Amino acid sequence: MAAVAELQQRIEVDEKAIANGSVETAEVNRPATDLSALTATTVDGSTNPAKTPFTSPTPESKPQPAPVLTAEQSSKYDKLLSIVTSWTDKPSASTPNSPRIPLTDSDRIWLTSECLLRYLRATKWSVNEAATRLLSTLSWRHEYGLEQHTADYISPENATGKQVIFGYDVAGRPCLYLNPAKQNTERSLKQVEQLVFMLERVIDLMPPGQETLAMLINFDKKLGADRPPLWQGKLALNILQSHYPERLGRALLMNGKMLVCFQTLDRKCSGFQFWSAHKARPTYIPYSSLLPTSFHWVVWTFLKLINPFIDPYTKEKIKYDQNLRQLVPPSQLMTSHDGDVNFEYDHPVYWPALNKLAAKKREEMVKRWERRGKRVGESELFLRGGAE
Repeated sequence: MAAVAELQQRIEVDEKAIANGSVETAEVNRPATDLSALTATTVDGSTNPAKTPFTSPTPESKPQPAPVLTAEQSSKYDKLLSIVTSWTDKPSASTPNSPRIPLTDSDRIWLTSECLLRYLRATKWSVNEAATRLLSTLSWRHEYGLEQHTADYISPENATGKQVIFGYDVAGRPCLYLNPAKQNTERSLKQVEQLVFMLERVIDLMPPGQETLAMLINFDKKLGADRPPLWQGKLALNILQSHYPERLGRALLMNGKMLVCFQTLDRKCSGFQFWSAHKARPTYIPYSSLLPTSFHWVVWTFLKLINPFIDPYTKEKIKYDQNLRQLVPPSQLMTSHDGDVNFEYDHPVYWPALNKLAAKKREEMVKRWERRGKRVGESELFLRGGAE
């Protein structure tokens, strides 16, 4: 049970570090990073217009402490950690009987304590299923060529700024803006690769103690003529469901007039319930009735897409036309979304700044991981600089 005790100790340290940033660890005898001291500025200091991402949340934007594990959950985590620590190789592909290849340092650093817990929660605390899914994701990351999808390779897809990482919400979640109306390329697998690339960059930019992201989607009605094909949605659905469980903390849908109640969404249900501002009772809308209308088809596809991507422990994640100033600090929210920041997407400026910032944070994580002995099951809060 040594791993359980270590995990519980890490959780306690993490909670204190998030709360006041003043904890010292027994293994690294240095003061914890004071999260409130971080200066929230863009990469190049630009403000009017801002052309590069923010480097950190506002001092007031802090994640909630992670829940303390029960004795049963700790025991299951202990068992999963023991299994994962024993791995030395992985299948090179998802096809049966694929040749096995050695685990890399990239694989091991990915297998953090929080990662193991995300997969345990996603599998309803089934140790064997969580282990199977973790190994499957390791194989997928190799087979998909995740590390070969470079910034230069993805750059043409984002030339118009159809996906932008900018600012943090009130809980310190990095904000990923999706602007489908800015579509600039033909439908292809590369568009899904772009989404995966941006998810990885969002994860790179997460502050200490935060595991989820905020998605801001602008469903401009110009989408009707260029809606995404169903095959593309199915492929992205499979990737998100299988390999990025519990990563979405909040989804804010723009240019709608209805509030979507997330609790009614279910993979087995036949429709959605909508709350209109003009009606006291919900209106039930079956999936089939949404399909003929272009704008509704896009909304339907998106909701079906992100349903398994959503962290089940956070309520009311999907909202239509909310007051975003209450959910994202106005000082980090674009004016196009009712914020105070005049953001201008300039691809030659934004793109290298984003990727340089993400690379710097990844390098810092690797250095911390190496300093602690390259352990499987390391704390993400420590790796992100929250408990040094």
